[in-house]
Amino acid sequence: MNGKEKQRLRRGRKAETKLRARTRTEKDVFSKTERLKQALETADAVLIGAGAGLSASAGFTYSGERFHRYFSDFEAKYGFHDMYSGGFYAYPTPEEHWAYWSRYIQVNRYEDAPRPVYDSLYRLISEKDYFVLTTNVDHCFQKAGFDKKRLFYTQGDYGLLQCCEPCHRQTYDNRALILRMVEEQKNMRIPTALIPRCPKCGKPMAVNLRSDDRFAEDEGWRKAAGRYADFLRRHDGMHILLWEIGVGYNTPGIIKYPFWQMTAQNPNAVYACLNSGQAVCPGAIQRQSICIDGDAGILLQALLAPEESYE
Repeated sequence: MNGKEKQRLRRGRKAETKLRARTRTEKDVFSKTERLKQALETADAVLIGAGAGLSASAGFTYSGERFHRYFSDFEAKYGFHDMYSGGFYAYPTPEEHWAYWSRYIQVNRYEDAPRPVYDSLYRLISEKDYFVLTTNVDHCFQKAGFDKKRLFYTQGDYGLLQCCEPCHRQTYDNRALILRMVEEQKNMRIPTALIPRCPKCGKPMAVNLRSDDRFAEDEGWRKAAGRYADFLRRHDGMHILLWEIGVGYNTPGIIKYPFWQMTAQNPNAVYACLNSGQAVCPGAIQRQSICIDGDAGILLQALLAPEESYE
């Protein structure tokens, strides 16, 4: 056997090994998907914990083509390369700050997600006794039909403004103002008259997002927190599915760690994790857990129609 033949043989063996590994992975994902489907069908209640990965799967990506489509002018002038970085940029004037943020809020809050991932999730759980705990602030759950009284947006809402201090805890709907800012901005600046100010103290307004201790937990936030606590009390010790989707490690103390703890404390609980690259759980709850590595949208579709998803 000459050198070229040996190389072809090695390449063939490598390809065969990869194919076998891929086949094993697909079979493993299919098996876990079936387990999750059964857990979903038999659970007395479902607690969904959703993070940024769910919205990314739905098409709300903050970099790449989508960023360039909406913010190429800001990138050229200020030098940042993703929406997230642009949100923290120290713009020289409030007119420029709100030109960016109004456009950012429009595309991430008031436009529909490109893919119906949230709709798929709603179809799966709409008939169950469910509650949603989420760090997402883009309002996708309500737009997909989820009951507002079954949602707890812990980190705020792109669609609300608050006093920057805040001098009081009330929040204000920003839709009309944001759309006007987008329509009337020129050269990456909004008209000065559109800069939002607190109706009580006159100081600048900010978007109602948790980034420090100035986040305004308004009446709606407090009521949602109470409903979440009540949901946990009512289902203590019951057969509950704790379903984590797209949650990373930026704020694991809100969803991930509490879900692990609740699973460990309740032998009737099932913990499910859908995540791309971070589908893991502690060894102490491994027997109660279903961890599936992959894109949330694809996996949710597999739960709706598994026979069509892994042919």
